[in-house]
Amino acid sequence: MEFANSWALFFLILLPVMFYWYWKKHNEITPSSIYSSLKLFSDIPKSFKEKLIHVPVILRIIALALLIIAFARPQTFSTGENIYTEGIDIAMVLDISGSMLAEDFKPNRLEAAKKVIDDFIKGRTSDKIGLVIFAGESFTQCPLTIDYSVLRNLLSEIHSGMIEDGTAIGNAIANGVNRLKDSQAKSKVMILLTDGVNNAGEIDPITAAQIAQKYGIRIYTVGVGTIGDAPYPFQTPFGIRYQMVPVEIDENLLRQISNITGGKYFRATNNRKLIEIYEEIDKLEKTRVEVTSYRHAKELYFGWALAGLLLLFAEFGLSKFYLKKLP
Repeated sequence: MEFANSWALFFLILLPVMFYWYWKKHNEITPSSIYSSLKLFSDIPKSFKEKLIHVPVILRIIALALLIIAFARPQTFSTGENIYTEGIDIAMVLDISGSMLAEDFKPNRLEAAKKVIDDFIKGRTSDKIGLVIFAGESFTQCPLTIDYSVLRNLLSEIHSGMIEDGTAIGNAIANGVNRLKDSQAKSKVMILLTDGVNNAGEIDPITAAQIAQKYGIRIYTVGVGTIGDAPYPFQTPFGIRYQMVPVEIDENLLRQISNITGGKYFRATNNRKLIEIYEEIDKLEKTRVEVTSYRHAKELYFGWALAGLLLLFAEFGLSKFYLKKLP
């Protein structure tokens, strides 16, 4: 047993002092009548009340001792206690092609997506999360990890132009599958965000989705882009100029990918909608993951405090009622 407020135990030193002061004061009481000898009263038996005359003080001191111990907060600790928390393995697959710089989202699609993914990561506690990026090809920016600080730093470093331009959705899914296929989690999820049409890569997206389905991976696809045209910044000799370009998202393909794997397709047309989509995905069914807690505190002060209060009530009752008429 340990004490959270161990310094409070020093007050126990005062209790013997209190008892000594009481005993000394009781023996110094001057009698109202003086006799030459007390032998006359030696054969008179003491009443039951007289025998209890010191009991209230003893009860009070014991009660104070119990209350001091309660204030010191005694605790016991259990080790190796199994706690179950919720957790899944998630691969975040993010499109970083040039079209993600369109500014129908603020400040642009890519930065809006990074902000929402960052918030999503901050909201998780025990999930393993990996990060895959793609454009004309795909590579792993961060493998599955629970080190969210490292993951978020790697996310912040992503920018358009890191890899050859294009939209290789099939390669991206295959890369995500490689991250998740060896996972022991019962729930494996891929969240793929893109704003375009598959136009690069060696792997067909439908084939990649079928492979994901065989490994038990659910793919949630998110199409980002407004309806119609979106402002896109072009670099010119006179600076950046904006031009309205049509938004082309292969929604049929994204729906097929989600349907094959048991996931769901979402369409985000603005920042608010994108936030809502990730909030919905955040509420996905989770699997139980066992974690071992090596130190779990159990508070014991309540029993000590209750015992102390009961003794104080007993002392009060004896002093004020049953022993009230004793000198």
